[in-house]
Amino acid sequence: MNLALFDLDNTLLIGDSDFEWAQFLIERHILDREKYEARNLEFYKQYRAGTLDIHKFLSFQLKPLSHHPRSQLDIWHHEFMEEKITQLIAPGARELIDKHKLAGDLCIIITATNYFVTAPIVRMLGIDHLIATEPEQKNGEFTGHVSGIPCFQEGKVTRLEQWLDEHNLTWLSFLNSWFYSDSLNDLPLLNKVTKPVAVNPDPTLRDHAQKNNWPIINLR
Repeated sequence: MNLALFDLDNTLLIGDSDFEWAQFLIERHILDREKYEARNLEFYKQYRAGTLDIHKFLSFQLKPLSHHPRSQLDIWHHEFMEEKITQLIAPGARELIDKHKLAGDLCIIITATNYFVTAPIVRMLGIDHLIATEPEQKNGEFTGHVSGIPCFQEGKVTRLEQWLDEHNLTWLSFLNSWFYSDSLNDLPLLNKVTKPVAVNPDPTLRDHAQKNNWPIINLR
């Protein structure tokens, strides 16, 4: 059996679902533009530069979830999918996913973006397994805090290995393992798989990929 891992934002999507979710709430006047838009953009720049403090970002990103009932959030998310996400799916994303599914590979999307935002996107892409940052919930409602280890940088490796252990698997269960990503933040996991692939990479990842003879592909 082989393992195929996919980053989501700026890899299978032409854009960042975390950033777009906050912008969607701002455009709907659910979040105050003056208070949130500049911070949202600044956190996104930090992420792209590899300097993001994930806990500060999650405090910013998850807190609005605690201000509204889950039923209302689900309604907004459905509208978010129609207005924002459907047009952001990279043209080559489904073909790449289908190639691995047809080969019988275990396919997992693994992303730093929280589970609430990403789970419907992953279902749309036809992948059964998702490892994402988990928002804390109590009685079915979000608390505004993170649960467990954020699925970010080295945390992606930890969360994946926890998932594999829960499913009675290890790295040795797989003959080959792919990871497709655009981001320097994913170097810890890219360095763990047997077949790392840079997808429309940022400059740091592109340089690393070229130095290490990793494939560089364009899904756009």
